[in-house]
Amino acid sequence: MKKITFYLDFISPYAWLAFEELPLALMGLSYSVTYKPLLFAALLKHHGQLGPAEIPAKRDWTYRQVQWLAHSKGIALDLPAAHPFNPLGLLRLAVATDAKGQPNRYVCETLFRQVWVGGADAADPARLAAITQKLAPARDPADDAVKAQLREHADEAIAHGVFGVPAFEVDGKVFWGLDALPMLRAYLDGDAWFDGPKWNAAASLPVGTARK
Repeated sequence: MKKITFYLDFISPYAWLAFEELPLALMGLSYSVTYKPLLFAALLKHHGQLGPAEIPAKRDWTYRQVQWLAHSKGIALDLPAAHPFNPLGLLRLAVATDAKGQPNRYVCETLFRQVWVGGADAADPARLAAITQKLAPARDPADDAVKAQLREHADEAIAHGVFGVPAFEVDGKVFWGLDALPMLRAYLDGDAWFDGPKWNAAASLPVGTARK
């Protein structure tokens, strides 16, 4: 059985879509999933990137595309009242529900729906208090140990070469994005392409020029 680590942030509509699509995409295969919430902004800062919502034209396209993708796949997706928003409250709550900081699928689905179903304010304190009461975490989300685990998830992801969410790590290989699910399935299904030279060759391609 292959073990998949799913790095996610509830702020990402693509992570929500991938979360919903994953069971269908991998149907019939033997695997387990460990969910590790992390702060997407920490990845952006480490890699010196802007987020999709920080580039106006890309922001508009992102919201259009995710709504179309949700429509085409039959997945519920309503844009929240404001986006981006500060996801730390939701991320810490997710981490607090498990001693190892690894929430189960029910917890992740509940928090994704808090953001992406209904069109409400994802960062509203009253809604955060209500969902905290519903999930009844064993630990205080404001506890320093919870905060440390959340940071550790980002550090671990960065060490694996993760630069965005959703990302799936298995056997040291990282598959990024909703559109990588067919590629992930092929790997889990034993596609011989992954035993050839092209996976590693991508990292050794020389840079022809660099933008200053």
